[in-house]
Amino acid sequence: MNDMSPSEAVRAEQGEAAGREALPGPEWQRLHPATLLIAVLAIGPRLINFLPAIAALGFTGNWQYIVPALLAFLLLSLLAAWFHWLRFRFAVGSDEVVIESGVLARQHRTIPFDRIQDVSIEQGLLARALGIAKVGFETGASASDDGAQLDAIALESAEALRATIRAHRSSAGTASTAAEGAALSDADEQQADDRLLFAMTPRQLVVAGLFNFSLAALAVFGAATQLFDNVLPFDFNVFNPFDWFDLADQYGLDDWLFAHRWMAGVGALLSLLLIGFASGVALMIFANWDFRLTREPRGLRRTRGLTTRTDVALPIRRIQAAIIVTGWFRRRFGWHELRVQSLASDGGKEADHQIIPFARFDAIDPVLGEIGIARPASDTAWQKSHVIVALPGLIGALVALGGGGIALALGHMPGWFAIAAALLIALLALFGARFYRWADLGDRVAIRRGFSKPRLTLLPDASVQSIDLKTDFILRPMGLATLVFGVPGASSLGAHDIPAIPRPVAEALRQRILAGGEKI
Repeated sequence: MNDMSPSEAVRAEQGEAAGREALPGPEWQRLHPATLLIAVLAIGPRLINFLPAIAALGFTGNWQYIVPALLAFLLLSLLAAWFHWLRFRFAVGSDEVVIESGVLARQHRTIPFDRIQDVSIEQGLLARALGIAKVGFETGASASDDGAQLDAIALESAEALRATIRAHRSSAGTASTAAEGAALSDADEQQADDRLLFAMTPRQLVVAGLFNFSLAALAVFGAATQLFDNVLPFDFNVFNPFDWFDLADQYGLDDWLFAHRWMAGVGALLSLLLIGFASGVALMIFANWDFRLTREPRGLRRTRGLTTRTDVALPIRRIQAAIIVTGWFRRRFGWHELRVQSLASDGGKEADHQIIPFARFDAIDPVLGEIGIARPASDTAWQKSHVIVALPGLIGALVALGGGGIALALGHMPGWFAIAAALLIALLALFGARFYRWADLGDRVAIRRGFSKPRLTLLPDASVQSIDLKTDFILRPMGLATLVFGVPGASSLGAHDIPAIPRPVAEALRQRILAGGEKI
């Protein structure tokens, strides 16, 4: 051990401090200045929260304070946006991203590249016009965690940042593989190249939109025409047959149209269909314009959107299940939709990731092959759930029947409508019970459900974390049980379960999946 005098120790400490000061610090950056413009435009919707205060000033007769109050609100909002922009900064190091934010309470966050699963890029209509983008870091944390994102940076910087992080992860993975003495084969290197798996042309978008008939848009359009009836420059409601009579009267066709009343109903119906089909096409084009699904070394990448352009990565190892959805009419033409349940987040906007919006099986099967979840063969032996699954619908029919009977007993003839509805509900419940089917495919379970909107869920055994076997006072005496599969990640289509199957079969299936054995 070397002894140093106090003066030498002081000089040594000063030298170390000087060396630390000489080390280069992070190169801090700010968000794009266009962030302030977006903040200004966002003030408009927030004015709605300020309307009660303005109304209160008007009701109390203090009209002279309304304009100053609005100006004060706008000034405070602008100052808050400016302080937020000024106090937000980030730095990109050699192996990490550092973010500091907060006006009063400062937050310092470090995100190592190794913890970032992928980088998503999103552009709204205004952002695309300004050449900026929102960057989100997928770390596997909560989807509601806004701290792992940059709201507005230049698009070129966003793409460069994503390329830097992906290159770092790829080099880290290659170094790890080399340390273990393994090397990529030529086939593996070819597989690492990005490949286009699926894309949608404008013609496909129009066809998909026609099958995506939107009743919600009809309701919005009808409500808008009623709400703004006194504001619109015309007084005509396409949903009202009497307006068609008035239109015919203007052209001297009232007598003919009165003799052919059904024409007014046809005109209203055609208007409904036109708006429904047009809205379906518009929604499909806005959501899926220039849809592209590519295969990358670590997974799938989906880009789409006309007004809001999204770029989402789906690592293969984080995909938990595949879900094929269609409709009773769409299925007649062979069109389906493919979704995957994944641990990767999409900004909290999607529970399931739609990776093929509209295609036939010849385009869906190759994508399923990429994620390692194949569809059942055509000769698969499907097993059915017990007809007791129709019990909730039968109970509803019984309630309607009782209500109709009481109405008739009180002398109300509309009770016959309730009785007819009860019969229809019972028939639909019994008919729908036929479509509860499942199949054990050895390494995965296939679950089919639904008639009006058929759904096929492909659930790999490796994705199942738990299986609950449930019985109740109805199923237990019948020797039946329901299996509920616990799978990581949320699904907007509900839980994965197989209801009302023989209990010995349910126990054997649960044991096989949890033990990883052969199919039953």
